[in-house]
Amino acid sequence: MKKFFIIAAIIVVLDQITKILFTNKHFGIINYTTNTGAAFSLFQGYTFFLAIISILIAIFIYFLAKKNKNLQIPLAFIFGGAVGNLIDRLFLGHVRDFIDLQVWPIFNIADSFNVIGVVIIAYLILKGKT
Repeated sequence: MKKFFIIAAIIVVLDQITKILFTNKHFGIINYTTNTGAAFSLFQGYTFFLAIISILIAIFIYFLAKKNKNLQIPLAFIFGGAVGNLIDRLFLGHVRDFIDLQVWPIFNIADSFNVIGVVIIAYLILKGKT
């Protein structure tokens, strides 16, 4: 589990640093905005509810990672992403997003690692490696 926490901590730090660096910046694919909702701006204004859900997901992922060593790295990606956005929700009341590809809703590093983690898990399940 040491590797799980190291990877998750690196993701949280990277996420928070990039959010600080790109606050109120607008150039190229960088287009800072805030989101009080979840993915795709769903559930706008339900920050407290989303924070509770994030905490429950993080706890579930931790126990899942403890039980399944084959999934520890992708689960660390999801855990780190969940904690990165949870920090924003708890301390700011919104999530800071800044990566704008114009063809997808604006997102951040935490969101990226959540998606990467899910894709890796799906791949491992499809390949029967879990």
